[in-house]
Amino acid sequence: MAKKAFYSFHYQPDAWRASQVRNIGTVEGNKPCSDNDWESVTKKGDKAIQDWINDQLTGRSCAIVLIGSNTAGRKWINYEIERAWKDKRGVVGIYIHNLKNSAEKQSTKGTNPFTGFTVGERKLSEIVRAYDPPFTTSTYVYDHIKANLASWVDEAITIRAKY
Repeated sequence: MAKKAFYSFHYQPDAWRASQVRNIGTVEGNKPCSDNDWESVTKKGDKAIQDWINDQLTGRSCAIVLIGSNTAGRKWINYEIERAWKDKRGVVGIYIHNLKNSAEKQSTKGTNPFTGFTVGERKLSEIVRAYDPPFTTSTYVYDHIKANLASWVDEAITIRAKY
C-alpha cells in the first residue's frame, strides 16, 4: 500500500516537473489545487492559505519537497516544511531541476530549502535528506526518483521518529 504524502513545490516554474514525480504512483500524493482554486484561496489571505495547507497535510505521513531553482526561502514552502516537521511528519527533499518541463527545458539547481531551519542547535539540512539524482538526462533522473521514492519516504518517516 502506498504511503500518503504531501508534495511541496514552487508552482509556477516547477508544476510540470512536480507532476512527473507525483504521477510515479509509489507514493499517494495530495490532490493538486487547480489554478482557479489556488487563486480563490490566495484572495482570502494568509490565514486561508495556512488553513488550506494544514488541511492538505492532514492524514499525510510525509512532506516531499520537490526542489527546483527557486524553491528555497519561499514563504509557503517554508510554512509547509515547518508545519510538517512540527506535526511529526517525515520530511524529504528531491532536486528536480534536471527533469524537463513542458518546453523540454531543464533548470538550474536550487539551494537546499532545509538550511534555514534549526532543530535544537542543528540545521534541519543536517537531519533531513535532500536527494539529488546523479544524472543529467531527464529520463534517467525520472527513473532514479521512481526507483527510490518509496524508500526515501520511509527513511524520512524513520528519521522524523528519532526527533
